[in-house]
Amino acid sequence: MKLDILLPNSLSEIPLSRYQEFVAMKEKSNDEELIANKMIQIFCGLQLGEVAKIKLKDLNGLIKHFTEVFSEKPQLIRNFKIKNIEFGFIPNLENISFGEYVDIEHHLKSWDTYHKAMAVMFRPIKEKHKDKYSIIDYEPNEDMQDLMKFAPLDVAISASVFFWSLGSELLQATLTYLKNELMKTRDLTNFQKEFSLENNGVGIQVYMDSLATTLQNLTQLQNTDLLNVSHIYRSSNKKTKLKAVN
Repeated sequence: MKLDILLPNSLSEIPLSRYQEFVAMKEKSNDEELIANKMIQIFCGLQLGEVAKIKLKDLNGLIKHFTEVFSEKPQLIRNFKIKNIEFGFIPNLENISFGEYVDIEHHLKSWDTYHKAMAVMFRPIKEKHKDKYSIIDYEPNEDMQDLMKFAPLDVAISASVFFWSLGSELLQATLTYLKNELMKTRDLTNFQKEFSLENNGVGIQVYMDSLATTLQNLTQLQNTDLLNVSHIYRSSNKKTKLKAVN
C-alpha cells in the first residue's frame, strides 16, 4: 500500500500545537517504539494504523529525517502571520512590564502552556514602517492564546531561546556584581544587612544561591534535546527508556 505523506522539511512547517501534542504523549510513555510511531503520526498527519504499514527501514528513515529537522537552531524571528494577522515580537525588551515578564517566565516552564507565553511575546502589529513596528498593549486573551497554537515551531523555539538567553545574561551580570561587592567588604554581616531583601528576610548569600540555581536551570533548558527519539530495532524484547526528569 502506497501512502501519501505530507512530510515537514523544517520547523517552520510544524505548528506549535503538534509539538505540544508530541511532548504530552512522550511524557506519558517510556515505550520507544510507540513514541517513534506516534511522532510520525503526529508530524505527518497520519492515522496510527497507517504508520504501522510503513516498512521498518522507511520508518527509521523518517526518524532520522525528524532528528535532523529538530537539530535546527533558528535565530529570532521577529514577525510572522497566522491567517491574515501579522504578529510582532516585543520591540524593546528593556521596556517590558513586570506583568509581561512574569507571565512569559511562568508559561515557558512547560510546553503545555507555551502558546500562552507566545501570546505575550508576540502581539498583533498595529503600526509598521519598514523594519520598525509597534504592537498592541498586553492583555491576557484566551482567543489569542489559542491562536498561537498555530504558530510555526521555529518561531516558538527561537523566541524562547532568545528570552532565556537574555535572562541568563541578566542573571550572570547580577551574580558577578554581587560577588564583586562581597569581595570588597570584609564584614559579610553588615553587607548582608545592607543588601538584605527586607520584604522576605532573605540574606544576600541565599539570594545569590537562588540566582545561581535559576541560571543553571536556564542553561539546561536551552540545551534540552527537543526530539530524542531512537531508531527501532526488531527483537523479541521491546526497548524502553526511562522518562526524563525535569
